[in-house]
Amino acid sequence: MNQRSSLGNKFYIITGGPGVGKTTLLNELKIEGYEVIPEAARDIINEQVDRGGVGIPWKDNSLYTELMLHRSVEDYMTAKARQHTKAVFFDRGIPDSLCHWVMSGNPITEEMEEAVQKCRYESIVFILPPWKEIYCTDEARKQDWEEAEYTYHKMVEIYESYGYQLVVVPKDTPENRKRFILNHIYDVE
Repeated sequence: MNQRSSLGNKFYIITGGPGVGKTTLLNELKIEGYEVIPEAARDIINEQVDRGGVGIPWKDNSLYTELMLHRSVEDYMTAKARQHTKAVFFDRGIPDSLCHWVMSGNPITEEMEEAVQKCRYESIVFILPPWKEIYCTDEARKQDWEEAEYTYHKMVEIYESYGYQLVVVPKDTPENRKRFILNHIYDVE
């Protein structure tokens, strides 16, 4: 049941909890010639840290989530305005912002609801499961392993609640993960 987004875009989300190999996989897709829209969250953290700002999860989580949502919508609209001859891959999507917000104990706002309904991606979303053997923290990724697992399960819940069909990408080499995604897209198109 792969229904195209109402806008006819071939916008695919690759998501998952932190430290599951998304960036490495997306780099493989970029090498293959696909457009990749980078994750807004990490850029926002880096920008805020560089500026001495407070819009980071461990200082002002509400501001951080608001920045992440606005940047994700901006990225979507920018991509929508361009002509694409093949699939575009997003490192996380707008529902990821909602997941972060809900995990912080907040109810989804009307603005968030509107954004997730207005900016629809392909109905198939590729999700990478928690993978302890490759998980590590860094300056922007501070979650412990238990929080990384919890994040994955909340993402499944959020994406499914908005009608997305999740396809779990197997734990494998970046090349094999890329092939899995491309084979899946070609099989359903």
